[in-house]
Amino acid sequence: MLVRRAGFAPLTLILLIFLAAVGGGLGVARAQQTPPAPGGQPPLTIMVVDVQALLQNSKSAKMVRQQIEQKRAEYAKEISHQEEGLRQERDALQRQQASLSADALNQKGREFQQKVNDLDRNVQSKRQALERSNAEALEKIQEVMLKIITDIAKDRKANLVFQRSELVLFDQNFDVTDEVLRKLDEQLPTLTVNFVAPVANNTTPPAAQPAAATTAQPAPKKKK
Repeated sequence: MLVRRAGFAPLTLILLIFLAAVGGGLGVARAQQTPPAPGGQPPLTIMVVDVQALLQNSKSAKMVRQQIEQKRAEYAKEISHQEEGLRQERDALQRQQASLSADALNQKGREFQQKVNDLDRNVQSKRQALERSNAEALEKIQEVMLKIITDIAKDRKANLVFQRSELVLFDQNFDVTDEVLRKLDEQLPTLTVNFVAPVANNTTPPAAQPAAATTAQPAPKKKK
């Protein structure tokens, strides 16, 4: 028997499967089966799957991580360039303090702060876009993974499948992670991430649109 410390991370995949197809006889007893339950119930047959290991070691998952990191580096370079531009603008504004009036200095200060706020929102939108892109890619892997686990469970006549991190004590013979990994790499050897575009900042457009509408309406009246 193997003793494992229970993990309490949120489940990344629902792996509690009850197969209605096992309602009939289970045939020859296997090593993973318990003795027949009283009352004519089918014996309990268990499988264990290490989902985190599959999402870490499968070919498709590794490819997803590589693409996400490349896009993250691309965003980081872009943001770093924008930050450098803001630093230069800040330094220029500090040099102009003595030559600008209080009103002009305040106006430039507000404009500079708006640019800083826009950059913060830009960083947030890029991070959220990466998280969503990664989640959607992992969901595709999980869909294939669950289909493979279901097929193996049917083949073994298993009626319960547990995630390995949720178990404290189990026999290694229950673990089918290696078999799932092999089939997952065969069925999904590659995966291209569909990157979600960051949401554009919508700070000025909402204010600009009503202004445009109010200036456009009087124009026809003047012509009359």
